[in-house]
Amino acid sequence: MGLLSNRVERSEIKAGDHIYTYRAVFAYSHHGIYVGGNKVVHFTHNTPDREASSSSDTPSNTYDELSKIATPCPTYPDCGFRQPKSGVVLSCLDCFLRNGALYSFEYGVTPTVFLAKVRGGTCTTAMSDDPDAVIHRAMYLLQNGFGNYNVFQNNCEDFALYCKTGILTIEKLGIGTSGQASSLIGAPLAALLSSPFKFLIPSPVGVATVTAGMYCMSRYATDIGVRTDVVKVAVEDLAINLSWMDGLQEAFLENEASSSKASEVIHVD
Repeated sequence: MGLLSNRVERSEIKAGDHIYTYRAVFAYSHHGIYVGGNKVVHFTHNTPDREASSSSDTPSNTYDELSKIATPCPTYPDCGFRQPKSGVVLSCLDCFLRNGALYSFEYGVTPTVFLAKVRGGTCTTAMSDDPDAVIHRAMYLLQNGFGNYNVFQNNCEDFALYCKTGILTIEKLGIGTSGQASSLIGAPLAALLSSPFKFLIPSPVGVATVTAGMYCMSRYATDIGVRTDVVKVAVEDLAINLSWMDGLQEAFLENEASSSKASEVIHVD
């Protein structure tokens, strides 16, 4: 892999690698975990049926993603496997790439390298866990799901990053761990923050430089390798953290409150 591109050949990837490919003429990237045997576990919207996905409020690229998964694979019978109402899918590498190029996500990069990768969703300063742990998380989530898909807080890159690191964000009001999502937010934010400097820096090149610098720093600040609002969560404990089942989190908190009150009563007695 070079400094500007993470493109790799199929022979270079190993089980447990975080891979991605670009969709819609490089408009966005789709991420997954290569688990070996020419198979990839990845995360998409939770409704695979065409009727539900063809509603007017469903983006066209979402329907395209789902329709590709719904199409039977001529090579691998288990390609496209997913549990009911789950967005985690097992696909063969060919169906995952859909004729696109293959890229490998980098872990443990230096801040200098991170900032040099102008486009988000290609690397992180966080370290990856060992391949066995990564594959275990991916296969566990294939059977149990990864919550509801959200482009800013719980997308395919968030899924792959979790499988590689076991890290989740605590603050659900902001963005998740996805560098691609932080780039979408960081670009307009950088332009907004740099606007006061327009009167201080007469050169358009100077304004562009300030904007680019702020964009890079805002993207770096949201990287899971430097964020403080993240926590390591065992894959078996994700149900509460992602609210997979309605009311589970509320029930957990109510149970904790009841236990606390019971302890107080016992202590008073």
